[in-house]
Parts: sequence; C-alpha cells; structure tokens
Amino acid sequence: MDELQAIGGGLHPIDHVIIGVYMIGVLFIGSYFAKYIHSSGDFFLAGRSLPFWAIGMSIVVSDIGAIDLIAGAGGAYDRGLAQANFDWIGSVPALLIAAFIFVPYYWRAGVYTLPEFLGRRYNASTRWVNALVLLVFMFATVSILLWTSAVFLNNVLHWNPLTAIWVTAVIVGCYAISGGLAAVVMTDVLQLVIMFVGTGALLALGMWEVGGWDGMVEKVLAQPGESEEYFRLLVEHKEGTEYPWPGMVFSLGIIMSTAYFVGNQAVMQRALGARSEWDAKAGMLTAGLFKMAIPVLVFLPGMAARGIFPDLESPDGAIPTLIDRLMPPGLKGLMFAAFFAALMSSVDSYLNSCVTIFTGDIYRPLHKRFTGNEMSEKLGLTLGRSLTAFVLVAAALYAPRFADSAALYDVIQTLLSLFQGPTLAILMLGIFWRGATAWGGFAGLVLGVTLTSLLNILGDAVFISDDPYLFVSFWSFWASLGVTMAVSLVTTKKTTEELEGLVYGSVVTRSIKSE
Repeated sequence: MDELQAIGGGLHPIDHVIIGVYMIGVLFIGSYFAKYIHSSGDFFLAGRSLPFWAIGMSIVVSDIGAIDLIAGAGGAYDRGLAQANFDWIGSVPALLIAAFIFVPYYWRAGVYTLPEFLGRRYNASTRWVNALVLLVFMFATVSILLWTSAVFLNNVLHWNPLTAIWVTAVIVGCYAISGGLAAVVMTDVLQLVIMFVGTGALLALGMWEVGGWDGMVEKVLAQPGESEEYFRLLVEHKEGTEYPWPGMVFSLGIIMSTAYFVGNQAVMQRALGARSEWDAKAGMLTAGLFKMAIPVLVFLPGMAARGIFPDLESPDGAIPTLIDRLMPPGLKGLMFAAFFAALMSSVDSYLNSCVTIFTGDIYRPLHKRFTGNEMSEKLGLTLGRSLTAFVLVAAALYAPRFADSAALYDVIQTLLSLFQGPTLAILMLGIFWRGATAWGGFAGLVLGVTLTSLLNILGDAVFISDDPYLFVSFWSFWASLGVTMAVSLVTTKKTTEELEGLVYGSVVTRSIKSE
C-alpha cells in the first residue's frame, strides 16, 4: 500500500473530520447492541435474530478487504475484465450452492459452528481437528489484517504502525466485546454502505474523466500493444498472467470458492444467526447480488485509470491515483473511510468467529467432560467476552511479525488452502452419502490437511505456478474424497437415527412433512 502515502499528505481538514466521525459512528452503533446481549446464544449467534439483508451485507463486506480493493483494481488495470472472474466465477455460484444445499443442514442441525456440525455427522475427533485448523487460520488472519490496518493508517494519516494497530484493536474490541455477533453484523451494514458510496463516487468520477465506456475503450486500444482482448471477459493463460486458467476454473471456481462460502466459519456464522431458515438462505442470495456489483465498483475504476493514467509504475497505484487526482475534499475522506471500513469489517468477523469456535468446540466439550455439566449461558457469555479481548490483544502483539511479508493476500490464500479442499470433501460426502463413516471423515480430513501442508512446503518443486494454493485445494479435495470413501467402506456406518437431520434424505423428508 505504498501508493497511498502520497495521498495521505493531500488530505484536507474536512477529510480528517469525516474519518474521525466514521470511527466514532462505528464505535457508537456497534456498542449500542450490548443491551441486547444476555446469554452466550445472544453473543455468538445474535440470539438467532438476524434478518436476511443484514446477513447478506455483512458477508460481502467481511469478504472484501482493503487489500482486495487495491489489488482488484490493480488487476483490472493490468489485465482487464478477466479480473472480474474472482467475484463472478469465484463467488456467485458458490453462494447459490451454499444457500440451497448446505445452509438447510447447518440450520436444522441447530449448531453454533461448522466443526460442531462435522462432529455430529462424523465424530468428536473430526470436530477437534477442524476446529484447531480453523483457529490457527483465523488468529493468523486477524493478525494480518491488523498489520494491514497499520500500513494503511501509516500511509494515509502518518500514524506510527504500533499506534495504528492498537487504535484499530480498541475500536473493534469495544463493540465486538460488548455486542457480539449482532454488533459485528450491524456495524458491517454501515460499513458496506460507506464502501459502496465511496467506490460508487470514484467510479462516476473515473468514467466521467475517461469519457465513458466508449472513451475508455478508445484510449486503451490507442495504447501500444493493446487489443480487444483486454475487454473480453475470459480467463486466459498467457505469458505474464498471474493466474493460470486451470487454477481459476477448476480450483477457484469449483473448489476454493465453494469451500470458502460453505466451510468458513466467518461466513457461515451469519447464516447460523439468522432468525429463520428462509432468512439464512435469502441472506446468502443477497450476498450474491451484492457481490455481482463488486467488479463494477472496483474493477471498472481500475480500467478507467488505465485510460487516464497509462504509465503508472505499478498497477496497484490505480485506485490511489484516481483518489488523489479526481476526488475533491470530503469525498477523499469518505473514500478512506471506505478503506478502513473494509479493514475493520474483516477484523471483527474473524475475531468473533475465532472466539466462537474456541468456546463452542474446544472449551465446551472439555467443560462437560471434566465437570459432567453443560456450560451455563452466563459462563459462556463471560468467557466469550473475555476471550474476544484476549485474542484481540494477542493478535495485535503478533501482527508486527508480518511486517516482512511482501504479499499478505497470498499468505491468507495459502492458509485457506490448508483446509478448504479436505473440509469441502467431507462436508459433501457427509451430507450426500449415508455410507460416509465417522473414521472415514476423520481420515479424510487429517490426511487432506497433511497433504496440503506438504504441497505448500514443496511449492515450486511440484507446481509450475507462482501461486500453488490455486492447485493445492484442488488436489487435496480429491485426495480427501478418495480417502474418506476408502476408509468408510471398511468401517462401521452410523444408524438411520444417528443421521437424522444430517444427511440429504432425512432433511428432504422433514421438509415434506413440515409442509
């Protein structure tokens, strides 16, 4: 984000006021929901009261971070409309699959977390492994996002990185600790509005300056070496292209995107907190509608920058240059508020989900095992708030360790690849194949995660791509699928009663009876 540094010095006093008002507003709205939190269910799942529109908006803004805004527009500046596939191929189909196939099972199982669902479908060992892997991923992601916030605020407002980390941590902590998931989701709603208004204003100014779509096409095609290929919505593998088409289509489009939206606690927790099954499904569909707008709001400004400023040193300078050259005082501050909104929404989402998994899948089973009693609602609420503070402080202390990481986006994608393929494999088999056994699912998950770790370590020695995570998830999915099926064929299956509400046939039957 070095491109943002020059812009930070050009902020008008009104921009600083807008940024300050935004921070105070987020703090107030998030903390407001503390009065509705009376139990652990209220804290972790918002008392199952979330409406579909809030779920959809929260999922989108949690998924889109400041890194995505910069890198997405930079990719469009460099490669054109092909970059839109990360949202159209990489999000929309997966959200449809999540809404109509997976959400009904999670919802009717009445679980708090995805590891809890896997524990019911398979066994406690599968639950523990999945929970531990997710905890590592989520803690690392919170730390990375806090460091990203430090870089952002240092470049824009010239804050000391450590000061920036703790300011972000305090603001997020105040409403995440007091209001739980309800505060996180409703704050995300505000942040999505700000993000869309900011990027919408930048889109309008950029397209006006470049002369509209026709003017953009004319100016880009007039540049040496350009052709109409730049404007085609295709995934191409050509020299210099960062993302090879096999990885984009087969891994991103089929495995990674589906696994992200159906096997990621930070995404699915919103659906689990819905006030009805209908709201849970509609929330995922609403997220899909909003995601379709992201390429227009983010990638088109990047393409407009290609026509207006064709000689930028780095493609990632597209959005910062447009902000610096085109946005008047006031709107510039709003745009930076949008960047900060994208950062904070991702931090609060992974923070809340990390604490939910630890409390529900690690502490709760241990509490019952050693005391013989279920954890009380009061203890769950106290533990949830205490752990939120602890995890946030620990992540803030750990965040500076990522200062030497050049590509934080790739770090997050690599962490995701550790569990995406294996988790999707055992989820699909668990829901659609009654023959999947407890130890089959456990073996598929453990060997799958082991394989992903090995493939990421080997990296270039195995794959020709600079981004092996695109292929790691693909091959680990098929490996986990095969191992789960093989072990299931020689181990004891669960009874029909044990699978009630957890597999395809029983859920369909229950739906017919309820009608």
